[in-house]
Amino acid sequence: MTTTSTSRPFSSSSGPSRAVRIGGTDAQALVTSSRDGGARPWRDEDGAGDPDVERRLRALVDRPWTFVRQVHGDRVVVVERPAGPLDEEADALVTASPGACVAVLGADCALVGLASAEGVVGVAHAGWRGLVAGVLERTVETMRSLGASEVEAVLGPCIHAECYEFGRDELDTVAAVLGDEVRAETSSGRPALDLPLGVRASLARASVAVTAELGGCTACGADWYSYRARGDGSRHALAVWRDVPVPGARS
Repeated sequence: MTTTSTSRPFSSSSGPSRAVRIGGTDAQALVTSSRDGGARPWRDEDGAGDPDVERRLRALVDRPWTFVRQVHGDRVVVVERPAGPLDEEADALVTASPGACVAVLGADCALVGLASAEGVVGVAHAGWRGLVAGVLERTVETMRSLGASEVEAVLGPCIHAECYEFGRDELDTVAAVLGDEVRAETSSGRPALDLPLGVRASLARASVAVTAELGGCTACGADWYSYRARGDGSRHALAVWRDVPVPGARS
């Protein structure tokens, strides 16, 4: 199966860490790359963050970056104020706070940024298990509960079908939820999952369109981390924040 994207591609010539606006909203999205160094912002046993990671991330967006411990589920955390990493298990974050910067991590799974004209923004980490669990629909529902109406989305880098050989039983499970269109083949003709198409199918059920792609295949592209292709332990991040003045910030 071959699919054609109708969304606006990310221009790698401007650098993988270039921020883009999400549709017609005042929100911006940014994907870090391997050139920025791996993101590992969760806290250690003493509750301290990694100062080097925090410094590198704030050089890109000078606000606290709020992450959670991702578990391939459908839980959504509402972030009420700007904060650093949270010691909570979830796979999506939503906020209406104008000073917050919410982010998720990936090294093959899809990272999705969302925003609305009402100033509600969100991010979600969506591998195949998260898609089947409905993490994207839950994220949009939570945004709308905070006042969002029309929601727009951007898709970060993730593994693409040509590199994503997939078990037949698991593929049946995903197709039963998202439709047979997600069935694809690898470049060598093996059964594969079309993860970007699965993201679009899931968002379409929530009446959300993908307006831009912020990266290509993680397995093929040297700018991104890939656990499946290279066994990478580091992660890239997708962050979303509103482009409104914040006292003391540079961006």
